[in-house]
Amino acid sequence: MLDVRRRHFIAMLGGAAAWPLPARAQQPHRVARIGFLGAASATGFANQLSGFRQGLADLGYIEGTTIVIEYRWALGQIARLPELAAELVRSNVDVIVTHGTPGILAAKQATATIPIVMAASGDAEASGLVASLARPGGNVTGSTFFNPELAAKRFELLTETLPGLTEVGLLLNPGNPINEPIVPMIKLTAKALGLEVPLFGVHSPAEFEGAFAAMAAKRVGAAVIIDDATLIANAPVVAKLALQQRLPSSGWPDYAVVGGFIGYGVNFPDMFRRAATFVDRILKGAQPTDLPVERATKFETIVNLKTAKALGLDVPTATLSSCAPTR
Repeated sequence: MLDVRRRHFIAMLGGAAAWPLPARAQQPHRVARIGFLGAASATGFANQLSGFRQGLADLGYIEGTTIVIEYRWALGQIARLPELAAELVRSNVDVIVTHGTPGILAAKQATATIPIVMAASGDAEASGLVASLARPGGNVTGSTFFNPELAAKRFELLTETLPGLTEVGLLLNPGNPINEPIVPMIKLTAKALGLEVPLFGVHSPAEFEGAFAAMAAKRVGAAVIIDDATLIANAPVVAKLALQQRLPSSGWPDYAVVGGFIGYGVNFPDMFRRAATFVDRILKGAQPTDLPVERATKFETIVNLKTAKALGLDVPTATLSSCAPTR
């Protein structure tokens, strides 16, 4: 009897070698690879990048341990985005996170199979980045905001602050396709406000000084800066040049933080934090085409009181009551 039991035990022990691996020991968790395609620089997008990393951390991901992020930065040179997107595709990442119409288009052109998450995009449907917000189709999803309305609001804030304003210069990058829906909306808003809006184009930082000198020569009363990778990456320089020409200027929220007069727009760090949720769902098996595109829900107005003082401007109480002033 003892021999029979011993033989039975030995047979069971030997059979264990044939059990599936998960039954004997838990497999190491696969490290996911995220490609991050940035149009500017890590420094210029520090707040947005912090929001994305925080979103991943909130979901339990540990950078360098459970996920690896491959960063590619265009440093404000939009023409480099296709090359950098192709590099990420060749590195075999599981998902690509990017922002802005040029970055998203570059990622779409580089791959039709790797999921793409739009951390922030202006008018994704109007720009043709997705088929629709509810059913994006293809391999792209993420978050969007309506840039024309944001730009129009910046004009309204300037007219509230500067009574008698008749002409506002519009600084933009002519090479950015996002301008196509923005400029017509701005012209409609400007007409309703009784404003003239001459356009001043810049393709690189080397053209900034000339553009502001041209605004001063035309004697525009203020300037609105359109969100663009090149302009965002060089926001402190843009704000400084506007101040040197004594031009009240308005742009995205962080533009006011670094020296611009008024900032209005979406909360970009929050949008990048939400991008982590899309990444998480995709890594867990969801398909981009089944994830509806989200609209931005957090907006903020910032007035830089130091810049206002330097320009000799009194900010109306009504404007201050609806914003977060800087010191």
